[in-house]
Parts: sequence; structure tokens; C-alpha cells
Amino acid sequence: MIGIKLVYIANIIVAGWISISSLFFPKIAQQTVFTNAFEYSESIRLVGALWFGIFILSIIGVFYPKEMSLILLFQLLYKLSWLLFAAIPAIYNSTQYPRGMAVFFLIWVLVLPLVIPWKEMF
Repeated sequence: MIGIKLVYIANIIVAGWISISSLFFPKIAQQTVFTNAFEYSESIRLVGALWFGIFILSIIGVFYPKEMSLILLFQLLYKLSWLLFAAIPAIYNSTQYPRGMAVFFLIWVLVLPLVIPWKEMF
């Protein structure tokens, strides 16, 4: 139970920063979160909105960890998808991608299956 709560707390910190910077200061997020790997676009705010949802649900998850575990499954699926369909091709083609985000996503993809309460979920 402590492991899953630590994941929610990490989500609050990371998703909180990414969502607030992407929603309210998207040009700063382009530089810090996305490490200038992409041209500025208003789609940064779309990503911020997604991460804001994860931020809010993770706050609730600290108090109701098992009930909110579907958000962790969602994160596992979209982070794995991004690694497979965006980061790996960028590495293969030697094009820019946010390396810090890729490392964070990889760590999360390895950690999440260990803390998701699979038996209670299904």
C-alpha cells in the first residue's frame, strides 16, 4: 500500500508541474518539460490538460489508492504507447524527442506493473 501511495505522490509532483507549466506557461514547458524537442504549439496545453487530470486524480488516489488505480493503468498504457510509437522511432531515426520524458516514462512503465493492484482491479 505504501508503494502505490508513493506513486500517487510522485504523480502529484511531476504531473502537477507539467500540467501547470503546460497550461499557464506553455512556452516555458516547451523549454523545460519538452526540452525544445518540438516546435511551440498550442497542443502543449492539451498535454497539460491531460496531466492536470492525472494530477487531480492522483490527489484523490493518495486517500483512495485502490479505487483510483485505473488512472495508473491508463498511465501505463499511454506511456508505453508513447515509448513504442514516438520515442523508439525517434531514437531509431536520430530525430529529436524529449529524452528526460522518455526516461521518466520508461521508469514508470517498469514500476507501475509492480504497484497496480491487479487482483482488485479485475
